[in-house]
Amino acid sequence: MIERYSRSRMKKVWSDKNKFDKWLQVEIAVCESWADLGRIPAEAIRGIKKASVDMNRMAEILKETHHDVTAFLNTISESIGEESRFVHLGLTSSDVMDTALALQLKEAADILVEDVVTLIKVLEQKAVLFKDTIMIGRTHGVHAEPITFGLKLALWAQEMKRHLHRLEEAKKAVSVGKISGVVGTYAAVQPEIEVKTCARLCLSPAPVSNQIIQRDRHAQFVTTLAIIASSLEKFATEIRALQRTEILEAEEPFSTGQTGSSAMPHKRNPELCERVCGLARLIRGYALTSMENIALWHERDISHSSNERVILPDSCLALDYILDIFTGVMKGLQVYPQNMKRNLELTQGLIFSQNVMLALVGKGMSRQQAYELTQRNAMKAWQNRTPFIDLLKSDRDVMALLTEKDLKAIFDYQRFLKHIDKIFVRLGLTGKKRRPSNKK
Repeated sequence: MIERYSRSRMKKVWSDKNKFDKWLQVEIAVCESWADLGRIPAEAIRGIKKASVDMNRMAEILKETHHDVTAFLNTISESIGEESRFVHLGLTSSDVMDTALALQLKEAADILVEDVVTLIKVLEQKAVLFKDTIMIGRTHGVHAEPITFGLKLALWAQEMKRHLHRLEEAKKAVSVGKISGVVGTYAAVQPEIEVKTCARLCLSPAPVSNQIIQRDRHAQFVTTLAIIASSLEKFATEIRALQRTEILEAEEPFSTGQTGSSAMPHKRNPELCERVCGLARLIRGYALTSMENIALWHERDISHSSNERVILPDSCLALDYILDIFTGVMKGLQVYPQNMKRNLELTQGLIFSQNVMLALVGKGMSRQQAYELTQRNAMKAWQNRTPFIDLLKSDRDVMALLTEKDLKAIFDYQRFLKHIDKIFVRLGLTGKKRRPSNKK
């Protein structure tokens, strides 16, 4: 999986080559816009478009200038000669860097959108497949009432759909360029140049800027990635819990020849899900840094610049990676319905306690009395490992209101699942009809 990821498009988005190509793309678009207004001769554009970036030469110049944009501009000048005098006309470094960064973020967002859409499809397919697979629902880590595994996955799919919307909004927020000069006043460049340039680059012009694109936009983007990563951690943590030896209701894929431990040959560890959890924590840390970048001095400083060279590429790379990992986990997920059924019955029928209480209330008993009566028998069942239904049958207070036929109807898994199909219809998910559940 790591080998496959090393060839991913996301890595290319954040390569130095792509960054400098984007810088050049911005510079050429600005020159074309100046040509539209007659400031640059049209024939000069042909020469400017032949400009190229020699990265080795740029590295040599950088040793002297200690400024990457001036090194970049000097490299361009060497590649095109006299026409280079028109390049960077009226611009400041951030005009180029921030606008080019928007192009990179937009490319990265497109890849992440594809990743999220793919995961949603897998989750929905699995949700429909396991729509009828009954399992225990847990609250506080303790058995509550039955659900289905498909319902759990349908909930995950809906969460990812909300993230898809958030990601599209974050993409829109960062798909903004600025060509407004050193403090945003257009003193050396006309607003029309910004409008024309951004149109050429398929970006929106910033309505107002100082020397930079404001970092609340980038914080929204990275925070969105962190929220998505947090949901992936939530899902992965659930699979890790379900893979515990005592539970073993679901398990991440484990291929032939794979090893889980150098010392213990029997080990099948949820290491992919653990990897997802670890990298999700890293992305959340980047989100905090992105928010701290919002508060810069006056019209700008460069305290954001150094960390953005880490947090922006890394957050995109890490999220792309864990989306890929988790999608693979879900595609190959091993599900054990027989263990789900076994675990469902561990508590001797206590999961029907609410049904019992409501039945007693329905027969005229106060809710408080019904709760206390049901709990009294539930605690005995828990302590003595005695079937809950047997204790109810021997309780005179219970049987004064309920019959054995009533209890048989109460202890029916179908009562918990009667609206599952409706939920799936509401979500737009279709699949096989639910088979009648066996009664307890």
